[in-house]
Amino acid sequence: MTLAQILALVIFLAMFGVIMWGKVHRYIPALIGAALVIVIVFLIIMRDARLIAETFNFGQLGTSKFWYPGHEPIESKGVNWQTIIFIAGMMLMVEGLAKVGFFRWMCLYVARLVKFKVVPILVAFTVLSGFLSMFIDSITVMLFLASVTIEMGRLLKFDPVPIIIAEIFASNTGGSATMSGDPPNIIIGTALGLTFMDFIENAGMIAWVGMVVAVIFFYFAFRKILVKKSVGAEAASNGRGGNNSPQAYPSPREAISNPLLFGIHTFIFLLTIVLLVTHAQSGISVASIGLIAAILTLIATGKDWLHIIKKLDWRTLLFFIGLFVTVGGLEHTGVLAALANYIGEISKGSLFIILTIIIWISTILSAVIDNIPFAATMVPVIGNLAAASALPIGPLAYTLALGTDIGGNATPIGASANVVGTAIAEREGYPISWGRYCKYGIPSTVIVIAICWALVTLKYVLLL
Repeated sequence: MTLAQILALVIFLAMFGVIMWGKVHRYIPALIGAALVIVIVFLIIMRDARLIAETFNFGQLGTSKFWYPGHEPIESKGVNWQTIIFIAGMMLMVEGLAKVGFFRWMCLYVARLVKFKVVPILVAFTVLSGFLSMFIDSITVMLFLASVTIEMGRLLKFDPVPIIIAEIFASNTGGSATMSGDPPNIIIGTALGLTFMDFIENAGMIAWVGMVVAVIFFYFAFRKILVKKSVGAEAASNGRGGNNSPQAYPSPREAISNPLLFGIHTFIFLLTIVLLVTHAQSGISVASIGLIAAILTLIATGKDWLHIIKKLDWRTLLFFIGLFVTVGGLEHTGVLAALANYIGEISKGSLFIILTIIIWISTILSAVIDNIPFAATMVPVIGNLAAASALPIGPLAYTLALGTDIGGNATPIGASANVVGTAIAEREGYPISWGRYCKYGIPSTVIVIAICWALVTLKYVLLL
């Protein structure tokens, strides 16, 4: 290895280590790592300032192809602005939806449909988490769903932790089904020129087979715990003359303070979904879709637009920028190309072996490290691997998405949704220990990933 490769790798691993340490927000090590790559690797060792411009690639923002590529793929090297702009736009849209009570309304509506029965709530909220995560970032889904679940737990006198664990799993699994569902998928899709429907047609069905298995797993794992708690609470309530009919609980309408704004923001959400589903046909880039969602949300918000802007998670966006620059150091120095060549050599070009390596390595590593930087690192690896082995990029990309997203379910730190869900539970007085989480997270992850691996093998190896 050259000195530039060694230093780029050391900086990247140090950044990863600090992120895993978890004592500071991840945007800090990402930005420090990016600065070290620029100064030490690009300027001092490689002495090539052009690499900085190539990595940031600001020039593409001023081209029409970036916003309206038609049916041509957008080349993505260094900072993936498609991902950053799309995520920023979705963040603003979600803030608008939250402000008008959309998420609380939906949760209360689903709870009323199942008549506020605890075990049906487990199943319904798990499925709801998976479905919403197909279109909205899983972090956002857990932000509101965990809070509403805790509220339901206090109202119906049951322990909300089992349902929160199931929701976390579903949010990551549902997110693996589409390009917009999870940050790793957004990175994979935008970098490799894949569309929303590409993900639905290839990863979607496999992910939802896994989702059905996960729902069954959590139903049997938590049914007795929840039934025991809820039966005791119901008996106590009846003894006090309590009313257990659905009418005794909050109405979904109570979540809506302004019906007109509620309708407008719901329309913006549905329009964004339509634009995502059809962007392969319309030729609009995902960055344009994110920008449209953001502009419409700010217009609909009116005089409160500044409040929505302030709620934007700038730290996460800075994390993505720093991450892409740090990974760019590995790419420009040839580290990722070397890793791709190594995988190609040990697999001898076998698609079965390559897919097996990708899905299980992704699962294992995503269980112990944040799956976003792992996905960003692996995208150029599978790109180089596909080129060197003359293999189609699609199967590698969808396998990587399934492994990183679902593999992150195994531990409380495997994905951002896990961190958010467990943090909300702890803040509200329901701490989730590593032991309790992993007792259900690890076996469910292994079962679902094994099924996904079998289906990926069937689809791309045996049936080709």
